[in-house]
Amino acid sequence: MPDKLTDADRLGRAFTQQVLLYFPTTADSLYQLRPWLPALEALDEQHPVVCVFKDSRTARIVRAESRLDCVTLARYGELDEILGLSDVKLALYINHDPVNFECLRFTSLVHVYLGHGDSDKGVSASNQVKAYDFCFLAGQAALDRTAAANMLYDAEAHSVLIGQPQLDAPSPTPSPSTDGRRTVLYAPTWEASQPSVSYGSVDRLGERIVSALKPHYRVVYRPHPLNGVIRAEYAAADARVRALADRVDTDVSLEQSFADADLLITDVSAITLNWLPTGKPLLVTVPGVEVSPSRLLDALPRLDAADDIATVVASHLDADPAATARAELIEYYLGDPAPGVATARFIAACEDAMALRDRAWAAARERGATGP
Repeated sequence: MPDKLTDADRLGRAFTQQVLLYFPTTADSLYQLRPWLPALEALDEQHPVVCVFKDSRTARIVRAESRLDCVTLARYGELDEILGLSDVKLALYINHDPVNFECLRFTSLVHVYLGHGDSDKGVSASNQVKAYDFCFLAGQAALDRTAAANMLYDAEAHSVLIGQPQLDAPSPTPSPSTDGRRTVLYAPTWEASQPSVSYGSVDRLGERIVSALKPHYRVVYRPHPLNGVIRAEYAAADARVRALADRVDTDVSLEQSFADADLLITDVSAITLNWLPTGKPLLVTVPGVEVSPSRLLDALPRLDAADDIATVVASHLDADPAATARAELIEYYLGDPAPGVATARFIAACEDAMALRDRAWAAARERGATGP
């Protein structure tokens, strides 16, 4: 739970920024925000950003890891008071936390959902998008998915395609295995809080994957930060996989994990799309629950419980038969992945949203609208 310790020195003072990021969740959700920090810092250089939290511990971490202004406001009334003094035009959201509605209430702002990684997960097509004025989406795949899943919603009118600014981080220098083994990265997702989207493979395949590959390859395990928060048996399986792997990447950037690996094994998750620009082989596990068909899942090789895991991995490392299919997916899912393009589109989309807000708010004021 948020500790709700307000930064008292900020009360009664207007925000000088015109962009507000609202992140009411606790530090265990920072994996959602961290990939956005470089893009938010780039935006901040042109249009200053204030980050509003409800947990001072979360704010403290982001303050230490970024150049952004971080403020903790425990009570809804405190945000109301400050926004009443301010000229904030744009509010950004990273997740669909129900507490977002405390900020969504304010009518003088344009509200934009950013999300924290596009994927073919069922939760990536949520009816909750209707709460926001716009959703900034990665590529045409996200728009098609949103339009198909949400009744009574004009996805074209409320979506802006920007690519994935989270992927604009420079690629680090690879750290190859000291014994010459090629590296397989196993980066599964968590068990999920809803059974219908429980795509995680750790409890079903994790030990089998690592045990089958370790004699031949360096196996790096990158666990999801939320592994085991729902089911104790998933946490136990996660612990066993950690013990088996050659390396566990918990304090290594995703970019470093990607640079070090020759092949990725993952689940239906955002990691799948993030990997595509590397051009390296990729295997996606078959989940234990139903998943909607998609161009990506139709094109990518799947790893099932009945497969000879070592043989499948060797064939894709040696011949990479899905290379062409992966390359053809990049534009549809990610737009232009050239470094810097998505960040520039993100900033331009924010500018467009603020300009639209100014026109709409001026018209609303002429009609007698008041307050934040």
